[in-house]
Amino acid sequence: MKKFLSLVCMITCIFGLTACGSEETYTDYEQRKMDTAIQIATQYVIPSLENFEDEAALESFSEYTADEVAYMVQENVGITVDGYAYKTAIESFNSAKKSIGGITAVGDAEAAIDDDQIIVHVDVTGAKQNAQAEVIFTNDMFLSMESAALNPVESMGGLMTKAALNTLIGMGTVFVMLIMISLIISLFNFIPKIQAAFSKKDKEEAKNVGIDKAVTQIAAQEEPEADDTELVAVIAAAIAASEGAASTDGFVVRSIRKVR
Repeated sequence: MKKFLSLVCMITCIFGLTACGSEETYTDYEQRKMDTAIQIATQYVIPSLENFEDEAALESFSEYTADEVAYMVQENVGITVDGYAYKTAIESFNSAKKSIGGITAVGDAEAAIDDDQIIVHVDVTGAKQNAQAEVIFTNDMFLSMESAALNPVESMGGLMTKAALNTLIGMGTVFVMLIMISLIISLFNFIPKIQAAFSKKDKEEAKNVGIDKAVTQIAAQEEPEADDTELVAVIAAAIAASEGAASTDGFVVRSIRKVR
């Protein structure tokens, strides 16, 4: 029993050390850089991207090159950005703002260092729906924005609605398939009737063919009989002539047999 308890305690300590080791620890310098990244993201990047709401301004801004965009942002906003990334971020923010109904407030933010990047996530409140902004900086002495995007966050009600719709679509598809299978199975009852109809038709055709053959055979048999009647009359006339009789009334030819 004591050995078992010792083993349990050892396993608990191992898991505790593992959990403690999984927590990310940063130096003071790294923490200051993350705080700076959060400040730049919440006070400069998001407000500057939020201001692009006029379609004419967007169209005119899209005509600038990446270097020109980086220069204008540096001069007007005071932050270093990648020009192409900033133009892409404008498109992302405008697309998301249509879904969330515009940004009404900027909430809490947190940052993390991932190798050569500092990733900042900022909670954003929208008129219709909340969202989360993701701003990525270079992990250098002078931070430069590499990318930014605004991603709508589904509420619990929205997630439940989508789950319910997916469930209904799945169940509806299953029921439709079951109904189709039932219809196909019900059609099997007509197969014997169809086979019987075709069989009856074949029998009638065979019967008609048999009648035609019989008529043909009868006709073939009647023709020789007609020929035999003529032959009998000729033979009877020849016999009467040989006997010197004036007619064939005195005898009857009953059969004709060929003699070798």
